[in-house]
This record gives sequence, C-alpha cells and structure tokens, in this order.
Amino acid sequence: MTQDPATADRRANKLDTGVPHSARIWNYWMGGKDNFAADRAAGDAYIAQFPGIVPLAKQSRRFLIRAVRHLAADAGVRNFLDIGTGLPTMENTHQVAQRIAPESRIVYVDNDPMVLTHARVLLTNTTAEGVTGYVDGDFHDPDQIVADARNILNFTQPIAVMFMGVLGHVADYDEVRSIVSRVMAAVPAGSYLVLWDSTNTSEGFDAAQQGYDDTGAVPYVLRSPEQIRGCFEGLEILDPGVVSISRWRPEADAAEVAPVDGYGAVARKP
Repeated sequence: MTQDPATADRRANKLDTGVPHSARIWNYWMGGKDNFAADRAAGDAYIAQFPGIVPLAKQSRRFLIRAVRHLAADAGVRNFLDIGTGLPTMENTHQVAQRIAPESRIVYVDNDPMVLTHARVLLTNTTAEGVTGYVDGDFHDPDQIVADARNILNFTQPIAVMFMGVLGHVADYDEVRSIVSRVMAAVPAGSYLVLWDSTNTSEGFDAAQQGYDDTGAVPYVLRSPEQIRGCFEGLEILDPGVVSISRWRPEADAAEVAPVDGYGAVARKP
C-alpha cells in the first residue's frame, strides 16, 4: 500500500537513533545529511577498515543512473519498480527516467521508518505526465510488493525491476533467488532486472563488514560474483555482463575505471 505521510511521521517518532542503520550510513557515505551520530560513528569505523566503501557507495548511484538512462532512452521502458530504494540522494530513479520520458511511472519500495518520512520528497513528480508512488513494503514479501505495484504501474508493458545493493540483507541465498524470481515471474516479457550487491572480493571488506554486523545493525552478507550472476538465471544479460558496477558502461573507457567491490548487471526477460 502507498504510505500515508502522517503514518510515516508516527513511525519515525519511534526511531532508535542510537542504533546505526544501513540506509542512513549509506546516505552518510554518499555525502547526504539524513543520518545520526550513531550512523556516522559506524560509518567512520567502517571506512577506517575499508576505505573502498566510499567509492562503492558513490559508484552504486552512478550505476543506477546509467542503467535507468539506458532503459528509458534505449529500451523504451516506462515503468520502474525500485525495491529497497533507501534514502533519496543525488539523482533518484524517477528524476532520471522522467527527464528522458516524462510519462514514466515509478514505484519506490522500502519499509524503513526514516525512509518513509522522506516519501513526500520521492512522491514529487518531475513532470506533469509522470507518476511517482511509494509502497511501504518488505522485499521478504515480494508477492505483496507486486500486488501493491499493480495499482500504479502498467503490468501490460515492460517493467524495470531494481534491487540496488539491498539483497545482502537476506541471509539465505536461496531466499534471495526466490525473491528475485517471484518478482520477475510477475512482470511481462520484455521487462528488465537491474541488480547489484556488495561482494566478497576484498579481505578488507570482509573484515569491515563483520565489524559492522557486530554493532547490532542488520547484518549484510557479502556474496561472490558467481552468486550475483545466479540471480539472473533465465534472463538475457546485457553487455558487458556481470561486472564491477563501476565498469558497467561507464562514461570513460572501462579499462581506465577502478573496480569496486560491488557486482551487478542489467538483464532482459525473454
């Protein structure tokens, strides 16, 4: 269901600002202001062990921008389902898509109280023709997300399903595969999956993540590039394949772009 702003405010009042939260820490790493002292402390401790987290955070948004731009401009996609969107920062999905195709329809999905208080920002269309909605939902319940998204998106047309660095919060890999496959089964042929997650491709990253998990925050599982690839089973993966997200169709020559410890791809449902 679409989140009522008053309900979001009531939920925000119940926030425990003394416990770090991944969405707010990520916002801090990206230079945002929607975070608390506990988030900044946890973020700084993480950086001390793994400085590469900051470029990863920034490259994750650049990957989103490039992927949405391609789908809107080159693939003709006009419906976007951004699951686990996090806090608004830099350019968001609706801004990129509606700048290219003003009639684009976007649904953001999250269940974090602080994120929900920012729903009214995300709900502001950049065009008169476009539609931007927000669903209070948990990706552990993909069937409900799809049911709510049907109220806003056109399921007779291709839909871009987006999981941007969030499925590491699902401990069981088989459940990750199930979540992705259930959403993709619900969208029509010609739809796309845009997915990336942080990877266990650096010892420093592994150590920093373990320290972060020990703070009491929601744990995050670093997976292998091969496991990321497994999320695209049955789909047609676009060039350049499953790669470090900084090297997915970058503005510069890919060989000149430093890789980050996050892998992803864009794939089409046949």
